[in-house]
Amino acid sequence: MTEFTPDHPAGGPDITSDPLVESAENVHVTSGWGSGLDQPVEGAEVLRVEDLTVGFPTEDGMVKAVRGVSYTLRELEVLGIVGESGSGKSVSSMALMGLLPKSAHITGKAVYRGKDVLAMSVKEQRTLRGRKIAMIFQDPMTALNPVYSIGDQLAEAVRSHAAVPKSVAMKRAEEMLDLVGIPQPKARLRNYPHEFSGGMRQRAMIAMAVINNPDIIIADEPTTALDVTVQAQILEKLIEVKDAVNASIILITHDLGVVAGMAHRVLVMYAGRPVELGTTDDVFYRPRMPYTAGLLGSMPSMVGTDTRLRPIKGTPPSLINMPPGCPFNPRCPLATDVCREVEPKLTLTDDHEHYAACHHWQQMAETEDPTAFFRSKSEVVL
Repeated sequence: MTEFTPDHPAGGPDITSDPLVESAENVHVTSGWGSGLDQPVEGAEVLRVEDLTVGFPTEDGMVKAVRGVSYTLRELEVLGIVGESGSGKSVSSMALMGLLPKSAHITGKAVYRGKDVLAMSVKEQRTLRGRKIAMIFQDPMTALNPVYSIGDQLAEAVRSHAAVPKSVAMKRAEEMLDLVGIPQPKARLRNYPHEFSGGMRQRAMIAMAVINNPDIIIADEPTTALDVTVQAQILEKLIEVKDAVNASIILITHDLGVVAGMAHRVLVMYAGRPVELGTTDDVFYRPRMPYTAGLLGSMPSMVGTDTRLRPIKGTPPSLINMPPGCPFNPRCPLATDVCREVEPKLTLTDDHEHYAACHHWQQMAETEDPTAFFRSKSEVVL
């Protein structure tokens, strides 16, 4: 593979004085460890989000899209963010990328390598975006420009951050297409997005995201609208690419199956705020928030097929007129008066590094199968 260092391009301007570029002495990069999703991640902290809040003013009032989101991301870690549509998953990540409209009201901190991304100027954010923090968008057909070839778009991503000749950028683009498993990558550089299948377009988006060896990859529902077979291929390739460039991933999805197979930790969001945070095993096998249990109970299981799947009744609340107390209380089978009056904080539960925003997490802990709160054993599958 051709040696490529976008931060220090040969023959290009000296950007070592750029405040966004950390010295080799200050940045510790651990070696790749394969898929290794069953192993704990103990790398250095690469991103810390503190009390992130995003609101959008409308004629009807302020839409509180994100409310107090906080989490950390370590080197080589995969953090899954799950929740229903409208829970604030994508908006929180778009805020990190600086891609929200100017009308958005954003508060809080997003500290990357010791620097607050939200406090940066537009120019500084543009320098960071795509080079240190990259994003894979939901729909590659609309994210890719239909009038430019795949090669030109990949090369543009390189030359936006490095003063290199187009030939060098195109060579890098060819290597990235080969890395993500697109056959005949050199010939495919001349193709346009409409000439690629859905799976190939998503692979091209992954190639664009990792072409500058970023520290963080934000994957916003990368398998949307793909069939199951192609989904598995894309997710496997995403993990391979992550290890190849030593990156961390924030995986945004509503598919719990995807999270179970990829993530080290899971952040569950509801009504714009985090309601549960923990390791994948803790969240899936020992949920401490009824909403999480409801999500798990609505999924098909290979074990215990004697009951019907039970969806969570009701709909998410309005983000303009939030109900008092816990926003999940109108749909929660455990709701009591305190739930309708006081919104619970995200607090540490009985498990190490397992947090939940629920007044009744102890009752959840004492229940062998928390999904039973949403199921009726009398409903037998015929």
